[in-house]
Amino acid sequence: MEDIEIKDIDESENMRIEFLESSVPAGFPSPAQGGASDSIDLNHELIHSPASTFCARVTGNSMTGCGINDGDLLIIDKSLTPRDGSVAVCFIDGDFTVKKISIRDDGLYLVPANKNYIEIKVTEGSNFQIWGIVSHVIKNLV
Repeated sequence: MEDIEIKDIDESENMRIEFLESSVPAGFPSPAQGGASDSIDLNHELIHSPASTFCARVTGNSMTGCGINDGDLLIIDKSLTPRDGSVAVCFIDGDFTVKKISIRDDGLYLVPANKNYIEIKVTEGSNFQIWGIVSHVIKNLV
């Protein structure tokens, strides 16, 4: 299983950075807008329930198929309801892991998004807990 480094969210920090209000096209370039900018608070944009939100850094490659890579920072919200297909941080039999939840007729599975990893069936005897649902992934592109 992968290790996950867990960090608490400090709600008292105001994380305002410059924000360009016009969108940035990912297709053909468009003429430059007027350059109007404002500021944005990333805590406000990314964290909707501060008291139940924490961060964790991913180690490992079992979730690369859904865009979660080694070193990415996850924002995890414990207040969100787990659903079939949710990406969750789970504790199972003494280890943390991040996987997709799959609810099937024969039980609950933790499914990787990389064919080189096997899915985990949560059995009745498992020490299992869903710690929270991944709401955002922050990547370092440089």
